Amino acid sequence: MYLLIESLRAAWLNLIAHRLRSFLTTLGIVIGTASVVAVVALMQGFADSIKSQFADLGGTALTLKASNNFDNFNSGNINRLSLSDIDLLRYRVEGVTHVAPVMQVVYGGTVRYRGHSTTPQVYGVSADYVWVERRFPEFGRFLVDSDDQGRRRVAVIGPKLRDDLKLPANPVGEFIQVGSEWFKIVGMMDKRGEIFGFSQDNYLMIPFDVGRALQGQNRRLMFELRFTVADIADIEQAKEKVSRAVRAAHKIKPGKPDDFEVESADQLAKQFSQITGMATLVLGGIVGISLLVGGIGIMTVMLVSVTERTREIGILKAIGATRRDILVQFLLEAGMLSLLGGVVGIVIGVALGHGIAALIPNFPPASVPIFVAIGAALFCALVGVLFGIMPASKAANLDPIEALRYE
Repeated sequence: MYLLIESLRAAWLNLIAHRLRSFLTTLGIVIGTASVVAVVALMQGFADSIKSQFADLGGTALTLKASNNFDNFNSGNINRLSLSDIDLLRYRVEGVTHVAPVMQVVYGGTVRYRGHSTTPQVYGVSADYVWVERRFPEFGRFLVDSDDQGRRRVAVIGPKLRDDLKLPANPVGEFIQVGSEWFKIVGMMDKRGEIFGFSQDNYLMIPFDVGRALQGQNRRLMFELRFTVADIADIEQAKEKVSRAVRAAHKIKPGKPDDFEVESADQLAKQFSQITGMATLVLGGIVGISLLVGGIGIMTVMLVSVTERTREIGILKAIGATRRDILVQFLLEAGMLSLLGGVVGIVIGVALGHGIAALIPNFPPASVPIFVAIGAALFCALVGVLFGIMPASKAANLDPIEALRYE
């Protein structure tokens, strides 16, 4: 232990004695580490932001939707849910509580209000939507069952649509024109904000049956069903029940693949987490190549240092230092150089990540888990040790007599 402490002290004193050279040697490691940490911080902040939005959907929310791939769309053999699937989930699957069909309405026009116009997303939904999504109006009310049954021309809007159309702060009671149809606003939902510059509040929701009517009688509907289960512990069981019921309703024979998917918010979050994790690894790996350049720089400078300190090495060996002692000292010196560069790079990388996130409009704040910072520092030290093996071996293998004669 004493020899190790003494070697550390000697390595530190040598780095301090050659400050400028040490600084220039670690520049490659600093830049490489800062780049990796900045990329990881931005990706992690993005992933955390998306996961929090999935969490807002609630742990008991599930989605039933048709399963289609490129072949389905290319061949025109597109799978769809049927209207009977709505009642199937509502009345024939035990454990399912609220069921909300959600359909994007193609209305072929713009939404207008007193000379102002815009093109928001228009959705046809049922009254249960508010309970499935757990989102509630800021003004007025949400759609109710009688709106659907009476096919009333009423709408609930998002805050951005209010702003785009220059509607009053409380737009309840105002009339807007959707395509060629007039709708009365009965409510406005709470604000959700933007992500990557795209507003989540630029939409209009109308009763599901009204949306069907706007689509036309001959148009085949494409919608999905969002529903909740009574107990979060029964989610897997509920998914199996829904799958069995829908397979039977769609007359899918045993052994044949499903023409639908049942997804939970948690499952979507996990899938997204896997995608962002892979993207982080790939981007971090590409940027991390610069660390190898930094390691080569350390090896080069250490080889020069061995040449400059040949007489010093000869004196150390003459007074009893073993080959192992010389090897350990140079390895510690290389590892310490790289570790210091890594720590500085981590600090710069974190600051860089937060700075870039702040400069990009509506980008979520950067985030660096502590294990990433510790892992980056240890990896830098490992890079230094690996690239320090060659110069350390050269120093350890020097003949003491030849070293003492070196001028």
